[in-house]
Amino acid sequence: MGRAKEIKVKVIPAKIANVFVKKHHYSGKVVPNSKLHFGAFLDGKLHGVMSYGSPMVKKNVIHFVEDTKWNDVIELNRMAFDDYLPKNSESRCISITIKLIKKNAPHIKWILSFSDGNLCGDGTIYRASGFKLIGINRNTSTYQLPNGEVVCSLTSSAHRTKQSGGKSGTQWIKGQGGKKLEGFQLRYIYLIDKSCKITVPILPFSKIDEIGAGMYKGEKITRAERRP
Repeated sequence: MGRAKEIKVKVIPAKIANVFVKKHHYSGKVVPNSKLHFGAFLDGKLHGVMSYGSPMVKKNVIHFVEDTKWNDVIELNRMAFDDYLPKNSESRCISITIKLIKKNAPHIKWILSFSDGNLCGDGTIYRASGFKLIGINRNTSTYQLPNGEVVCSLTSSAHRTKQSGGKSGTQWIKGQGGKKLEGFQLRYIYLIDKSCKITVPILPFSKIDEIGAGMYKGEKITRAERRP
């Protein structure tokens, strides 16, 4: 693992985390409901951020794990690293955050996360970190505006302004000339409490290539092609 073992992970303030995420995350945006932020430090400097928070629409996801109570689940909704950190840093940092959550927030039973294949990748880091793949869906909510900005119809607040005339997020975005980005969104789960039971089918990772959802750093490529 090399120098990845030297990385220190600790809780950091939202103000510091958000600045880093805006600079290094492919979306350039933070998630408003992120409440727990971890920083990855090497050689005394911040080189990575992992932000956790309540799922955006929790009622739509709590049934993924049997008998999930309202506060049993947390979402890893932003992960951003710069190029300074060595290989395997992301999976190591995720592992450390999971241990810290388990120790300091024992009521949290499982973690949810999404990988945007149309913008970044198909979840290589999640698979390396022991997450289970439970969903592969075509993108229905991510658009690119004429100025290059990427927005999500589910989280964009712009359509709530008076100028929108009460339109939905999708209507507002299309009205601005936004074009839907082609690709897939992959859904992953990690069980902190191993006694919990996932209620939906767990998909084999081979399913990613089977339906053409493989992507790495924004470029379409199969998992098979990435293997040595």
